Amino acid sequence: MFSDEGLESVNIQSVWRKSQQSAQESRGCQTKAVHSAEAEVQTVSTTVSGTQTEPQQQATEQFLQQDHDQPEPPGLKDFLQRVEDAVIRELVRNARSHAFDGFQVNWENHSHLVSCLHCLQHPSAVERGLHVTSVSWSHTGSVIACAYGRIDDGDWSTERSCVCTWNLDRRSLNPKQADVVIDVPTAVTALCCHPNEPALIAGGLYSGEVVVWDTSRTQDPILVQTGMSADSHREPVYQVAWVPLQKKEFGVLSASSGGRVLLWTVDSDQGRLVLSAAYALVRQQVPHSSSSSFKTRGSSTVGVTSLALSPWDSDTFLVGSEGGLLLRCSFSSQMPASASSEGQSVTLRAPAVFSFRPRSGPVHSIHCSPFHRNLFVSAGTDGLAHVHSLLQASPLLSLRVSDSYVFQVQWSPTRPLVFAAATGQGEVQIFDLGRRSLRPAATIEQGGAGQAATCLAFNCQNPHLLAVGKTDGTVGIWQLSADLTEQSPRESSQLEQIANQVAG
Repeated sequence: MFSDEGLESVNIQSVWRKSQQSAQESRGCQTKAVHSAEAEVQTVSTTVSGTQTEPQQQATEQFLQQDHDQPEPPGLKDFLQRVEDAVIRELVRNARSHAFDGFQVNWENHSHLVSCLHCLQHPSAVERGLHVTSVSWSHTGSVIACAYGRIDDGDWSTERSCVCTWNLDRRSLNPKQADVVIDVPTAVTALCCHPNEPALIAGGLYSGEVVVWDTSRTQDPILVQTGMSADSHREPVYQVAWVPLQKKEFGVLSASSGGRVLLWTVDSDQGRLVLSAAYALVRQQVPHSSSSSFKTRGSSTVGVTSLALSPWDSDTFLVGSEGGLLLRCSFSSQMPASASSEGQSVTLRAPAVFSFRPRSGPVHSIHCSPFHRNLFVSAGTDGLAHVHSLLQASPLLSLRVSDSYVFQVQWSPTRPLVFAAATGQGEVQIFDLGRRSLRPAATIEQGGAGQAATCLAFNCQNPHLLAVGKTDGTVGIWQLSADLTEQSPRESSQLEQIANQVAG
Protein backbone atom coordinates (compact mmCIF):
# COMPACT_ATOMS: atom_id res chain seq x y z
CA MET A 1 0.00 0.00 0.00
CA PHE A 2 2.91 2.46 0.80
CA SER A 3 6.27 2.57 -1.02
CA ASP A 4 9.57 4.53 -0.69
CA GLU A 5 10.22 7.36 -3.09
CA GLY A 6 13.37 9.60 -3.44
CA LEU A 7 13.01 13.30 -4.25
CA GLU A 8 15.62 15.85 -5.30
CA SER A 9 16.81 18.47 -2.75
CA VAL A 10 15.75 22.08 -3.05
CA ASN A 11 18.08 25.07 -2.11
CA ILE A 12 16.72 28.51 -1.24
CA GLN A 13 19.18 31.40 -1.15
CA SER A 14 18.97 34.03 1.67
CA VAL A 15 17.91 37.39 0.29
CA TRP A 16 18.69 39.17 3.65
CA ARG A 17 22.28 37.92 3.86
CA LYS A 18 22.91 38.94 0.28
CA SER A 19 21.59 42.43 0.95
CA GLN A 20 23.76 42.80 4.06
CA GLN A 21 26.91 41.73 2.23
CA SER A 22 26.27 44.24 -0.51
CA ALA A 23 25.81 47.06 2.03
CA GLN A 24 29.12 46.54 3.80
CA GLU A 25 31.89 49.04 3.10
CA SER A 26 35.44 49.26 4.44
CA ARG A 27 36.79 52.38 6.06
CA GLY A 28 40.23 53.36 7.42
CA CYS A 29 41.66 56.04 9.71
CA GLN A 30 45.20 57.13 10.57
CA THR A 31 46.60 59.88 12.80
CA LYS A 32 49.02 62.49 11.58
CA ALA A 33 52.68 61.81 11.94
CA VAL A 34 53.87 62.24 15.54
CA HIS A 35 57.00 64.35 15.81
CA SER A 36 59.37 63.87 18.75
CA ALA A 37 62.45 65.75 19.86
CA GLU A 38 65.12 65.37 22.53
CA ALA A 39 66.75 68.26 24.38
CA GLU A 40 69.29 68.57 27.16
CA VAL A 41 70.93 71.31 29.16
CA GLN A 42 74.27 71.55 30.89
CA THR A 43 75.89 74.19 33.12
CA VAL A 44 78.59 76.18 31.49
CA SER A 45 80.84 76.92 34.45
CA THR A 46 81.12 76.56 38.24
CA THR A 47 82.40 78.93 40.90
CA VAL A 48 83.92 78.17 44.31
CA SER A 49 84.05 80.91 46.99
CA GLY A 50 84.98 81.04 50.65
CA THR A 51 85.68 83.39 53.58
CA GLN A 52 87.81 83.27 56.71
CA THR A 53 88.08 85.41 59.82
CA GLU A 54 91.29 86.88 61.03
CA PRO A 55 93.06 85.13 63.89
CA GLN A 56 91.59 86.19 67.26
CA GLN A 57 94.96 87.08 68.77
CA GLN A 58 95.84 89.32 65.86
CA ALA A 59 92.47 91.13 66.05
CA THR A 60 92.85 91.65 69.80
CA GLU A 61 96.32 93.06 69.42
CA GLN A 62 95.09 95.45 66.75
CA PHE A 63 92.20 96.58 68.99
CA LEU A 64 94.49 97.19 71.97
CA GLN A 65 97.01 98.93 69.77
CA GLN A 66 94.27 101.19 68.46
CA ASP A 67 93.05 102.03 72.00
CA HIS A 68 96.55 102.87 73.21
CA ASP A 69 97.20 105.07 70.24
CA GLN A 70 94.09 107.23 70.96
CA PRO A 71 94.17 109.50 74.03
CA GLU A 72 91.44 109.04 76.71
CA PRO A 73 88.68 111.66 76.89
CA PRO A 74 89.58 114.27 79.51
CA GLY A 75 88.09 113.52 82.96
CA LEU A 76 86.62 110.10 82.03
CA LYS A 77 88.72 108.14 84.50
CA ASP A 78 87.96 110.53 87.36
CA PHE A 79 84.22 110.40 86.55
CA LEU A 80 84.10 106.59 86.55
CA GLN A 81 85.93 106.39 89.87
CA ARG A 82 83.63 109.00 91.35
CA VAL A 83 80.33 107.25 90.40
CA GLU A 84 81.52 103.66 90.82
CA ASP A 85 80.22 103.22 94.39
CA ALA A 86 76.84 104.81 93.63
CA VAL A 87 76.30 102.64 90.53
CA ILE A 88 77.18 99.45 92.42
CA ARG A 89 74.76 100.36 95.24
CA GLU A 90 71.91 100.88 92.75
CA LEU A 91 72.67 97.64 90.96
CA VAL A 92 72.60 95.73 94.25
CA ARG A 93 69.29 97.40 95.21
CA ASN A 94 67.72 96.49 91.86
CA ALA A 95 68.90 92.90 92.20
CA ARG A 96 67.13 92.62 95.55
CA SER A 97 63.93 94.39 94.45
CA HIS A 98 60.73 92.46 93.60
CA ALA A 99 58.99 95.37 91.91
CA PHE A 100 58.99 93.70 88.49
CA ASP A 101 58.50 90.09 89.54
CA GLY A 102 56.01 88.45 87.24
CA PHE A 103 56.03 91.39 84.84
CA GLN A 104 55.70 90.32 81.24
CA VAL A 105 56.11 92.67 78.33
CA ASN A 106 53.02 92.56 76.11
CA TRP A 107 53.96 93.30 72.50
CA GLU A 108 50.61 92.00 71.28
CA ASN A 109 48.27 94.35 69.51
CA HIS A 110 45.25 95.18 71.67
CA SER A 111 42.82 94.53 68.80
CA HIS A 112 44.14 90.96 68.41
CA LEU A 113 43.32 89.85 71.95
CA VAL A 114 40.04 88.34 70.68
CA SER A 115 38.90 87.01 67.32
CA CYS A 116 35.60 85.54 66.13
CA LEU A 117 35.70 81.87 65.10
CA HIS A 118 32.01 81.17 64.45
CA CYS A 119 28.70 83.00 64.35
CA LEU A 120 26.02 80.39 65.07
CA GLN A 121 22.31 80.92 64.46
CA HIS A 122 19.09 78.99 64.06
CA PRO A 123 17.28 80.56 61.06
CA SER A 124 13.78 79.84 62.39
CA ALA A 125 14.54 81.54 65.72
CA VAL A 126 16.11 84.53 63.98
CA GLU A 127 13.09 84.94 61.69
CA ARG A 128 10.75 84.97 64.68
CA GLY A 129 12.89 87.52 66.49
CA LEU A 130 13.78 85.25 69.42
CA HIS A 131 16.64 86.16 71.72
CA VAL A 132 19.41 83.92 73.01
CA THR A 133 18.63 83.76 76.74
CA SER A 134 21.30 81.34 77.95
CA VAL A 135 24.38 79.44 76.72
CA SER A 136 26.21 76.49 78.29
CA TRP A 137 29.16 74.29 77.28
CA SER A 138 29.09 70.51 77.60
CA HIS A 139 31.59 69.00 80.03
CA THR A 140 33.73 67.84 77.08
CA GLY A 141 34.01 71.40 75.84
CA SER A 142 33.08 70.49 72.27
CA VAL A 143 29.30 71.17 72.27
CA ILE A 144 27.67 74.55 72.88
CA ALA A 145 23.98 74.60 73.86
CA CYS A 146 21.85 77.73 73.61
CA ALA A 147 18.32 78.55 74.73
CA TYR A 148 15.91 80.83 72.89
CA GLY A 149 13.24 83.05 74.38
CA ARG A 150 12.73 86.76 75.02
CA ILE A 151 14.08 89.27 77.50
CA ASP A 152 11.80 92.16 76.50
CA ASP A 153 8.17 92.82 77.33
CA GLY A 154 5.51 90.71 75.70
CA ASP A 155 3.36 87.63 76.12
CA TRP A 156 6.14 85.09 76.43
CA SER A 157 3.92 82.34 77.75
CA THR A 158 2.22 81.69 74.40
CA GLU A 159 5.31 81.83 72.16
CA ARG A 160 7.13 78.65 71.25
CA SER A 161 10.92 78.49 71.43
CA CYS A 162 13.71 75.93 71.19
CA VAL A 163 17.05 74.67 72.46
CA CYS A 164 19.87 74.17 69.92
CA THR A 165 23.28 72.52 70.12
CA TRP A 166 26.35 72.67 67.84
CA ASN A 167 29.35 70.36 67.99
CA LEU A 168 32.32 72.58 67.16
CA ASP A 169 34.64 69.59 66.64
CA ARG A 170 32.68 68.33 63.64
CA ARG A 171 34.30 68.87 60.28
CA SER A 172 30.90 69.41 58.69
CA LEU A 173 29.95 72.21 61.11
CA ASN A 174 27.25 74.41 59.62
CA PRO A 175 26.86 77.67 61.58
CA LYS A 176 23.32 78.11 60.26
CA GLN A 177 22.20 74.53 60.92
CA ALA A 178 22.19 73.21 64.49
CA ASP A 179 23.10 69.58 65.09
CA VAL A 180 20.18 69.16 67.51
CA VAL A 181 17.01 71.27 67.71
CA ILE A 182 14.56 70.68 70.57
CA ASP A 183 11.19 72.41 70.23
CA VAL A 184 9.79 73.84 73.47
CA PRO A 185 6.20 75.05 73.93
CA THR A 186 7.24 78.19 75.84
CA ALA A 187 10.26 80.45 76.25
CA VAL A 188 13.40 78.89 77.75
CA THR A 189 14.82 81.20 80.41
CA ALA A 190 17.73 79.16 81.81
CA LEU A 191 20.06 76.39 80.66
CA CYS A 192 22.83 74.27 82.20
CA CYS A 193 24.72 71.27 80.79
CA HIS A 194 25.38 68.26 83.02
CA PRO A 195 28.89 68.24 84.58
CA ASN A 196 29.51 64.59 83.63
CA GLU A 197 26.96 63.48 81.02
CA PRO A 198 27.43 65.34 77.70
CA ALA A 199 23.93 64.49 76.43
CA LEU A 200 21.98 65.87 79.43
CA ILE A 201 20.82 69.49 79.59
CA ALA A 202 18.71 71.04 82.36
CA GLY A 203 16.44 73.93 81.47
CA GLY A 204 14.08 76.35 83.15
CA LEU A 205 10.96 77.61 81.36
CA TYR A 206 8.94 80.78 81.53
CA SER A 207 5.95 78.67 82.58
CA GLY A 208 7.75 77.62 85.78
CA GLU A 209 8.59 74.09 84.66
CA VAL A 210 12.02 72.49 84.99
CA VAL A 211 13.03 70.02 82.27
CA VAL A 212 15.99 67.72 81.65
CA TRP A 213 16.59 66.88 77.98
CA ASP A 214 18.63 63.96 76.64
CA THR A 215 20.01 64.97 73.24
CA SER A 216 20.90 61.35 72.41
CA ARG A 217 17.16 60.51 72.23
CA THR A 218 15.95 61.56 68.79
CA GLN A 219 12.25 60.73 69.19
CA ASP A 220 11.45 62.19 72.61
CA PRO A 221 14.36 64.17 74.09
CA ILE A 222 12.55 64.93 77.37
CA LEU A 223 14.15 62.70 80.01
CA VAL A 224 12.34 64.09 83.08
CA GLN A 225 10.28 67.17 83.93
CA THR A 226 8.44 68.68 86.88
CA GLY A 227 5.13 69.27 85.17
CA MET A 228 2.61 71.71 86.61
CA SER A 229 2.05 70.36 90.12
CA ALA A 230 1.80 71.81 93.62
CA ASP A 231 5.55 71.33 94.02
CA SER A 232 6.60 73.16 90.86
CA HIS A 233 7.31 76.85 90.36
CA ARG A 234 4.50 79.16 89.38
CA GLU A 235 6.73 81.95 88.08
CA PRO A 236 9.50 82.00 85.42
CA VAL A 237 12.60 79.98 86.32
CA TYR A 238 15.60 82.29 85.89
CA GLN A 239 18.37 79.93 87.00
CA VAL A 240 19.08 76.20 86.97
CA ALA A 241 22.21 74.39 88.17
CA TRP A 242 23.38 70.83 88.71
CA VAL A 243 24.10 70.06 92.37
CA PRO A 244 26.22 67.07 93.47
CA LEU A 245 24.34 64.66 95.73
CA GLN A 246 25.30 61.39 97.38
CA LYS A 247 26.55 58.34 95.43
CA LYS A 248 28.02 60.55 92.66
CA GLU A 249 24.57 61.58 91.52
CA PHE A 250 23.40 65.07 90.63
CA GLY A 251 20.22 66.95 91.38
CA VAL A 252 18.81 70.06 89.72
CA LEU A 253 18.56 73.33 91.64
CA SER A 254 16.08 75.87 90.26
CA ALA A 255 15.24 79.43 91.28
CA SER A 256 12.28 81.54 90.19
CA SER A 257 10.93 85.05 90.53
CA GLY A 258 8.28 83.60 92.86
CA GLY A 259 10.86 83.51 95.66
CA ARG A 260 11.36 79.73 95.65
CA VAL A 261 14.63 77.81 95.37
CA LEU A 262 13.87 74.12 94.79
CA LEU A 263 16.15 71.08 94.72
CA TRP A 264 15.03 68.20 92.50
CA THR A 265 16.23 64.61 92.15
CA VAL A 266 16.06 62.80 88.81
CA ASP A 267 13.72 59.81 88.65
CA SER A 268 14.38 58.39 85.19
CA ASP A 269 12.08 55.39 85.70
CA GLN A 270 9.01 57.54 86.25
CA GLY A 271 10.18 60.29 83.91
CA ARG A 272 9.85 63.11 86.41
CA LEU A 273 11.77 65.34 88.77
CA VAL A 274 11.04 64.68 92.44
CA LEU A 275 11.18 67.56 94.92
CA SER A 276 13.68 66.81 97.71
CA ALA A 277 14.18 70.24 99.35
CA ALA A 278 12.44 73.60 99.13
CA TYR A 279 13.53 77.06 100.23
CA ALA A 280 11.51 80.28 100.36
CA LEU A 281 12.95 83.79 100.54
CA VAL A 282 10.75 86.18 102.50
CA ARG A 283 11.63 89.81 103.22
CA GLN A 284 10.78 89.54 106.92
CA GLN A 285 13.32 86.73 107.33
CA VAL A 286 16.18 88.45 105.52
CA PRO A 287 19.10 89.11 107.94
CA HIS A 288 19.39 92.78 108.85
CA SER A 289 23.16 92.90 109.31
CA SER A 290 23.62 95.25 106.39
CA SER A 291 20.20 95.66 104.82
CA SER A 292 18.54 97.86 107.46
CA SER A 293 18.19 100.62 104.90
CA PHE A 294 16.23 98.33 102.59
CA LYS A 295 12.54 99.10 102.87
CA THR A 296 10.28 96.04 103.01
CA ARG A 297 7.28 97.55 101.27
CA GLY A 298 5.12 95.73 98.76
CA SER A 299 5.07 91.98 98.41
CA SER A 300 6.83 89.93 101.05
CA THR A 301 8.26 87.60 98.39
CA VAL A 302 11.88 88.04 97.34
CA GLY A 303 11.87 87.33 93.60
CA VAL A 304 15.05 85.46 92.68
CA THR A 305 16.75 86.57 89.47
CA SER A 306 20.20 84.99 89.90
CA LEU A 307 21.86 82.15 91.77
CA ALA A 308 25.40 80.82 92.20
CA LEU A 309 26.87 77.74 93.88
CA SER A 310 30.11 77.91 95.84
CA PRO A 311 32.74 75.52 94.38
CA TRP A 312 34.49 75.56 97.77
CA ASP A 313 31.60 74.91 100.17
CA SER A 314 28.82 72.51 99.17
CA ASP A 315 26.50 74.05 101.79
CA THR A 316 26.69 77.62 100.48
CA PHE A 317 24.81 79.25 97.64
CA LEU A 318 24.26 82.91 96.73
CA VAL A 319 21.02 84.53 95.62
CA GLY A 320 20.31 87.84 93.89
CA SER A 321 16.82 89.33 93.75
CA GLU A 322 14.83 91.60 91.46
CA GLY A 323 14.64 94.10 94.34
CA GLY A 324 18.43 94.39 94.64
CA LEU A 325 18.99 92.03 97.58
CA LEU A 326 22.14 89.94 97.59
CA LEU A 327 22.06 87.02 100.06
CA ARG A 328 24.31 84.22 101.25
CA CYS A 329 22.26 81.08 101.89
CA SER A 330 22.74 77.64 103.42
CA PHE A 331 21.33 74.33 102.22
CA SER A 332 21.42 72.99 105.78
CA SER A 333 19.19 75.71 107.24
CA GLN A 334 16.36 74.24 109.31
CA MET A 335 14.46 77.48 109.99
CA PRO A 336 10.87 77.20 108.71
CA ALA A 337 9.94 79.82 106.15
CA SER A 338 7.09 82.16 107.00
CA ALA A 339 5.38 81.40 103.71
CA SER A 340 2.48 79.21 102.73
CA SER A 341 3.48 75.75 101.50
CA GLU A 342 0.39 75.66 99.26
CA GLY A 343 0.16 71.89 99.29
CA GLN A 344 3.85 71.23 98.66
CA SER A 345 5.16 67.81 99.63
CA VAL A 346 8.24 69.32 101.32
CA THR A 347 8.39 71.86 104.15
CA LEU A 348 9.65 75.27 103.07
CA ARG A 349 12.79 76.50 104.83
CA ALA A 350 14.36 79.97 105.10
CA PRO A 351 17.95 79.65 103.76
CA ALA A 352 19.29 83.23 104.10
CA VAL A 353 22.10 83.58 106.67
CA PHE A 354 23.82 86.82 105.61
CA SER A 355 22.83 89.91 103.63
CA PHE A 356 25.19 92.03 101.58
CA ARG A 357 24.67 95.69 100.83
CA PRO A 358 21.63 95.93 98.53
CA ARG A 359 21.94 97.13 94.97
CA SER A 360 19.81 99.85 93.38
CA GLY A 361 18.15 97.43 90.96
CA PRO A 362 17.78 93.76 90.02
CA VAL A 363 20.85 91.55 90.37
CA HIS A 364 21.09 89.72 87.06
CA SER A 365 24.15 87.57 87.64
CA ILE A 366 26.42 86.16 90.36
CA HIS A 367 29.51 83.99 89.95
CA CYS A 368 31.89 82.58 92.57
CA SER A 369 35.63 82.72 91.98
CA PRO A 370 37.18 79.32 91.10
CA PHE A 371 40.48 80.50 92.65
CA HIS A 372 39.44 81.94 96.03
CA ARG A 373 36.83 80.56 98.42
CA ASN A 374 35.64 83.98 99.65
CA LEU A 375 35.41 85.99 96.43
CA PHE A 376 32.50 86.39 94.03
CA VAL A 377 31.36 88.96 91.47
CA SER A 378 27.84 90.29 90.88
CA ALA A 379 26.24 92.57 88.29
CA GLY A 380 22.84 93.99 87.40
CA THR A 381 20.94 97.01 86.16
CA ASP A 382 23.28 99.59 87.71
CA GLY A 383 25.89 98.87 85.02
CA LEU A 384 28.56 98.00 87.59
CA ALA A 385 30.48 94.81 88.37
CA HIS A 386 30.97 94.39 92.12
CA VAL A 387 33.74 92.16 93.50
CA HIS A 388 32.64 90.88 96.95
CA SER A 389 34.04 88.95 99.85
CA LEU A 390 31.75 86.49 101.60
CA LEU A 391 33.04 87.93 104.88
CA GLN A 392 32.09 91.58 104.27
CA ALA A 393 28.79 93.28 103.54
CA SER A 394 30.14 95.96 101.19
CA PRO A 395 31.90 95.19 97.90
CA LEU A 396 35.69 95.30 97.74
CA LEU A 397 35.69 96.77 94.23
CA SER A 398 33.08 98.31 91.94
CA LEU A 399 33.94 98.70 88.26
CA ARG A 400 31.95 100.62 85.68
CA VAL A 401 31.14 98.12 82.93
CA SER A 402 28.45 99.85 80.91
CA ASP A 403 25.99 102.72 80.87
CA SER A 404 23.30 100.10 80.30
CA TYR A 405 22.40 96.84 82.06
CA VAL A 406 24.86 94.05 82.73
CA PHE A 407 23.14 90.74 82.01
CA GLN A 408 25.85 88.25 82.99
CA VAL A 409 29.27 88.21 84.61
CA GLN A 410 31.66 85.26 84.89
CA TRP A 411 35.19 84.61 86.14
CA SER A 412 37.80 83.14 83.81
CA PRO A 413 38.49 79.44 84.49
CA THR A 414 42.26 79.92 84.06
CA ARG A 415 43.08 83.54 85.01
CA PRO A 416 42.35 84.35 88.70
CA LEU A 417 42.15 88.10 88.08
CA VAL A 418 40.10 88.06 84.86
CA PHE A 419 36.31 88.13 84.44
CA ALA A 420 33.95 88.99 81.56
CA ALA A 421 30.66 90.89 81.56
CA ALA A 422 27.87 90.92 78.92
CA THR A 423 26.18 94.31 78.55
CA GLY A 424 22.92 95.69 77.26
CA GLN A 425 24.86 97.81 74.75
CA GLY A 426 25.97 94.64 72.96
CA GLU A 427 29.56 94.65 74.16
CA VAL A 428 31.39 92.07 76.26
CA GLN A 429 33.96 93.70 78.51
CA ILE A 430 36.88 91.60 79.77
CA PHE A 431 38.57 92.99 82.90
CA ASP A 432 41.99 92.14 84.32
CA LEU A 433 42.25 93.18 87.98
CA GLY A 434 46.03 92.81 87.77
CA ARG A 435 46.31 95.93 85.62
CA ARG A 436 46.86 99.30 87.20
CA SER A 437 43.99 100.73 85.19
CA LEU A 438 40.50 99.37 85.89
CA ARG A 439 39.51 99.86 82.26
CA PRO A 440 38.64 96.74 80.22
CA ALA A 441 41.61 94.72 79.03
CA ALA A 442 39.64 93.72 75.92
CA THR A 443 36.26 94.47 74.38
CA ILE A 444 34.18 92.17 72.17
CA GLU A 445 31.88 93.92 69.73
CA GLN A 446 29.72 92.15 67.16
CA GLY A 447 26.42 92.79 65.43
CA GLY A 448 24.39 95.93 64.90
CA ALA A 449 23.59 98.68 67.33
CA GLY A 450 20.93 97.97 69.91
CA GLN A 451 21.59 94.22 70.02
CA ALA A 452 22.27 93.39 73.67
CA ALA A 453 24.70 90.70 74.77
CA THR A 454 22.41 88.66 77.03
CA CYS A 455 24.66 85.79 78.16
CA LEU A 456 28.19 84.39 77.99
CA ALA A 457 30.10 81.26 79.00
CA PHE A 458 33.81 80.45 79.27
CA ASN A 459 34.85 77.00 78.07
CA CYS A 460 36.52 75.22 81.00
CA GLN A 461 37.99 72.48 78.79
CA ASN A 462 39.25 74.86 76.12
CA PRO A 463 39.84 78.17 77.94
CA HIS A 464 40.64 79.95 74.67
CA LEU A 465 36.93 79.84 73.73
CA LEU A 466 34.19 82.19 74.93
CA ALA A 467 30.54 81.93 73.83
CA VAL A 468 28.36 85.05 73.69
CA GLY A 469 24.60 85.09 73.04
CA LYS A 470 22.76 88.17 71.76
CA THR A 471 19.25 89.47 71.21
CA ASP A 472 19.60 89.13 67.42
CA GLY A 473 19.49 85.34 67.87
CA THR A 474 23.18 84.71 67.20
CA VAL A 475 25.82 82.99 69.32
CA GLY A 476 29.37 84.17 68.75
CA ILE A 477 32.27 81.81 69.49
CA TRP A 478 35.31 83.95 70.28
CA GLN A 479 38.94 82.89 70.57
CA LEU A 480 40.93 84.56 73.36
CA SER A 481 44.64 85.20 73.13
CA ALA A 482 47.22 83.76 75.53
CA ASP A 483 47.36 87.14 77.28
CA LEU A 484 43.78 86.54 78.51
CA THR A 485 44.13 82.84 79.31
CA GLU A 486 47.61 82.15 80.67
CA GLN A 487 48.18 82.84 84.37
CA SER A 488 51.09 85.07 85.39
CA PRO A 489 53.45 84.02 88.24
CA ARG A 490 52.15 86.37 90.97
CA GLU A 491 48.48 86.40 89.97
CA SER A 492 47.24 84.21 92.84
CA SER A 493 49.01 86.35 95.43
CA GLN A 494 47.47 89.49 93.89
CA LEU A 495 44.03 87.90 94.19
CA GLU A 496 44.76 87.11 97.83
CA GLN A 497 45.63 90.75 98.44
CA ILE A 498 42.30 91.85 96.95
CA ALA A 499 40.42 89.34 99.11
CA ASN A 500 42.17 90.63 102.27
CA GLN A 501 41.15 94.22 101.66
CA VAL A 502 38.71 95.88 104.03
CA ALA A 503 35.72 97.31 102.16
CA GLY A 504 35.16 100.99 102.63
